[in-house]
Amino acid sequence: MSSVRGFTLDPARIEHVGQGLVRPECVIAEADGTLWTSDARGIAMRIDPDGRQATLGPDVGEPNGMAMDRQGNLIVAALSGGKVYKLHRDGRSEVLLDSIDGMPLGAVNFCFIDSRDRLWISVLTRQLPWWLAVAGDIRDGYIVLVDEKGPRIVADNLSMTNEVRLDADEKFLYAVETIPGRLLRFPVRDDGSLGDPEQFGPDNLGIGGYMDGFAFDAEGNIWVAAVCRNGLSVIFPDGSHQTVFEDPRPEVLEAMTLKQKSGTIEPMDLGACAGDTVQLPTSITFGGPDLRTCYMGSLAMPRLLTFRAPVAGLPLAHLR
Repeated sequence: MSSVRGFTLDPARIEHVGQGLVRPECVIAEADGTLWTSDARGIAMRIDPDGRQATLGPDVGEPNGMAMDRQGNLIVAALSGGKVYKLHRDGRSEVLLDSIDGMPLGAVNFCFIDSRDRLWISVLTRQLPWWLAVAGDIRDGYIVLVDEKGPRIVADNLSMTNEVRLDADEKFLYAVETIPGRLLRFPVRDDGSLGDPEQFGPDNLGIGGYMDGFAFDAEGNIWVAAVCRNGLSVIFPDGSHQTVFEDPRPEVLEAMTLKQKSGTIEPMDLGACAGDTVQLPTSITFGGPDLRTCYMGSLAMPRLLTFRAPVAGLPLAHLR
């Protein structure tokens, strides 16, 4: 039986780290305790173990999901900027990718680096501004693989493609489709091409249970942020799931869901979902010496959420 079964948290008792952060959507933890989070005033904020903070990089347009390479540089998706950047540790930055097949990337959402140093990129939608795809329920999200052959699209026609990650054996690529609120997994062939996807886990996480970022733990469980329910759930290897915590606003969620289906949803409807103690959590990562300290990013909080988990996380490539 998983050590996570039955694990719950009171949102009011969750601790925080950092201060004055602006849209800290994604978090990366290093072995020495340094944290990196996306920050709308530049590309990323570095939070040192002693609490000192520094913003690095220019304004690139909603820096979002990111990965760290083996040299400690960040690879960052700029959501409204429509580009993928490399942020060096000294603050220098450069564009890694801004188009594919002769067309602009669109709303780049997330970057993931696997054990073979291949870069996987999710694109929420080809629409800019990206909110057009939320209101229109447009299925034009896609996934890019960058390897020694260069960049190429390996999956297409997805509904608001959010975070993508490989499992421990790197046999499957998991991808969130945010608007349907579901998790897909694709078999990964040795050449990086993907097989046909299948849904993994629940159909949704409740009314307005739009999935956002996720992370694997050492037992193969998947920890998923539910942005509009202000919550966190765990999907177990058998496909069942449980809620760890949530701080929902039921009436707002019901109204927002109806507006999304009718094509009248607006950005303010998302903001209205923010809870009393947790506001629009988007991502989770495992850190600390034993990889049991969780950090969560968000769209609206000036600090990161943090708590201790009953199981260690799966080490990302930069920690292996």
